[in-house]
Amino acid sequence: MPNVGFREVLVILLVVLLLFGSKRIPEVMRAFGKGIREFKKAARELESGNDEDKEPGKGDEKPSSPAG
Repeated sequence: MPNVGFREVLVILLVVLLLFGSKRIPEVMRAFGKGIREFKKAARELESGNDEDKEPGKGDEKPSSPAG
């Protein structure tokens, strides 16, 4: 993955400013932060779910079949 230098960051910020305007940038960044937070939360939940499957004794029970 290539390194992003100061000039590249400056160009990206300039493009964001032109696309969204100065008043909407905080709103866009807030939404971006919330999205990243939700993604990390989901990833942690998946990892913890995989860890629970590996614990001994938890997988011994058979799931009950639906009545029918």
